[in-house]
Amino acid sequence: MGSAPTVTTKITFLIIGIIVGALIGYGLGYATITPREVTVTSTTTVTYQATASPTPTEKVKLIVIGPWAGAEMEAFQQVLDKFMEEHPNIEVEYRIYRAEDLASVALPQFEAGMAPGDVIFTAWGWWVKEMGEKGHLLDLSGLVNPDEFVSGIFDPVTSGGKIYGLPFTAWAKPGFWYRKSFFQAHGLQEPKTWDEFLQLLDKIKGISGVEAPIVTGDGVGWPISDVTEHFIITFGGIDMQLKLASGELKFNDPQVRAVFENYLVPLLEKGYFSEPIEWTKAIEEWWSGRYALYFMGTWLTGMVEDPNDLGFFPLPGCEGVVMGTDYIFVPKYTEHPEEAKLLAKWLATEGQRVHVGTHAGKFATWLKVSVEDHWAPMQVVYEKLSKMKPVPDLDDTVGGDWQKLFWDQLKLLWVDPGKLDDVLNTLTENFPG
Repeated sequence: MGSAPTVTTKITFLIIGIIVGALIGYGLGYATITPREVTVTSTTTVTYQATASPTPTEKVKLIVIGPWAGAEMEAFQQVLDKFMEEHPNIEVEYRIYRAEDLASVALPQFEAGMAPGDVIFTAWGWWVKEMGEKGHLLDLSGLVNPDEFVSGIFDPVTSGGKIYGLPFTAWAKPGFWYRKSFFQAHGLQEPKTWDEFLQLLDKIKGISGVEAPIVTGDGVGWPISDVTEHFIITFGGIDMQLKLASGELKFNDPQVRAVFENYLVPLLEKGYFSEPIEWTKAIEEWWSGRYALYFMGTWLTGMVEDPNDLGFFPLPGCEGVVMGTDYIFVPKYTEHPEEAKLLAKWLATEGQRVHVGTHAGKFATWLKVSVEDHWAPMQVVYEKLSKMKPVPDLDDTVGGDWQKLFWDQLKLLWVDPGKLDDVLNTLTENFPG
């Protein structure tokens, strides 16, 4: 787990390599992909109080907007609580906005000279840059030393010599997770080939009490798109993922159709995937043994009872993994610019040290955070991630109404695989351009 000096050194370089690769991959993705706007659906508000003793000085309240709810929110709460402990004159009110909602919530307010929050998080660096170029964000240049972060991480949020966003922690969507105890109890092993993967699914399907080998997470739609993109990256390659996201390649192109027809659809037809289940409920049912495999991001490590019982594997032959980081930015319209910048700086530096030590399932982008600062179960994930190349998320990159259409059409495919051509044609005909 990194206790010996030699192992620590090895993991340190491994972490840096992973994140550097992730940013390089995202740089390539942003260079070839045109982002779209998104639409709003809902928000949730949670207020956290500082744990420090009261002080006679009047407090300043800052609104922080982020995408985290549930267990992820609890992990982020620890970060906010630590900041408020160190800065007792600043109170933080946290508001939850899904990533796919934020752009449409903020843009009209920006244009009206208002802001939904004082400090805001988003994984879409291209959008931060765009808002900065339109004059809606504060220039955060000089708040931190870019040389203390992984190389290239500021590129997506820098324009005209100005830095409009600061990086927070990073995440990945690496593959199918399973319980080690479940595999051991039933004599199962990670597959090394596609044929072995099919054999594994057959064995799991024959286990008493198992409803389907793979549980399908759903809710807002993205869990289904994540596993679909994993098939595209594995059997179509990283280049296919990038070209589909940019619109250079169409979904009804024969080579794209072949990925669905030859690999994904047969699994759906054989009942290897469950019907879509709300993704957090799916975690409970998968953990209880009703399903054996679950495709999910690294944050899953913080959402289970025993993360040491977790194992995961990508599809055999997969060379790419969707990775990303969340960026922190400050709207120009905040009423407390100095306090907001203070919080943004702290979150991008010492806040990362706190966050990676929680059960959030994230790793640091600030190089002053050590291996030992990370939660132990996450250190185990790095070795497999280091063998894969980072790739940008397809539907998050396209965004807009098409993103929701993508989710809906994949739900249709999941329950009716015979609709493959209708699904691919609909995605092609409605792709923005």
